[in-house]
Amino acid sequence: MQNICRKFRFRIAAIIVLVPMLSFAAEPDVPPDSTMWQKLRLALFQERAISNDGDQLIALTVPKRAQDAAVVPVSIKALMPQTQQGYIKTIHLIVDDNPAPLAAVFHLTPASGIADIETRVRVEQYTYVRAIVETSDGELAMTKAYVKASGGCSAPANRAPGGEDNLGKMKLMTQDNPRLNQPVMAQLMIRHPNASGMVMDQATRLYDPPHYVRRLEVAYAGKPVMTADVDFGISENPNFRFYFTPQAAGVLTARAQDSNDLVFDTSLEVTPE
Repeated sequence: MQNICRKFRFRIAAIIVLVPMLSFAAEPDVPPDSTMWQKLRLALFQERAISNDGDQLIALTVPKRAQDAAVVPVSIKALMPQTQQGYIKTIHLIVDDNPAPLAAVFHLTPASGIADIETRVRVEQYTYVRAIVETSDGELAMTKAYVKASGGCSAPANRAPGGEDNLGKMKLMTQDNPRLNQPVMAQLMIRHPNASGMVMDQATRLYDPPHYVRRLEVAYAGKPVMTADVDFGISENPNFRFYFTPQAAGVLTARAQDSNDLVFDTSLEVTPE
């Protein structure tokens, strides 16, 4: 009888150990949509239909597991050209479970040539990153990807000595040998803490106030190429890659305005071949 009881207890113990293992194995690698997305969807787009075929219009690329949650690269590549007959006019970049989920809204024109955007975002916890595009005919479409990262919004800034002296310093660059009437890739870099307001000063035990770039305006030869409304979901020292199409020699200009109403400007002369 003792041997039977001992065997029975062993089997029960084995089941107790095995059940959590089975539950863990059955846990989906990618969870269902968050409740936050449902709230955001209603707030941003009301009852408008959003197609889940956004991957027919754009390709969204983010790392499945980020090496640094404070600097997560995001690439949005358009699968349709920007023409007067039809183009992507708006891209909403959303990080569902961030404290400020709407990281950026990019407004584009046919002058961009290609509606590609690259930037870097903060990710506070495991979450979906999604891009919702609106085309010139008013249609909405969405694509999304799940990112495993945490702590990006509350991570301390990597401030170099003299960083305050360089606040708002901007640099514009273009690819080598830009060509007339062909989309040209440009890069805008901004020296700015893009502070989230969620980082505690270890000396004072107080939280640093939020201070971030909130508006971008890019133009070529006086015509708008891209504007963007951004938030602290964009990483420290914001960095953006985008396109424009030069039809003649001209000046590429960029203006940034931050949450303290400071305004920064830069420009670059472009001489296409």
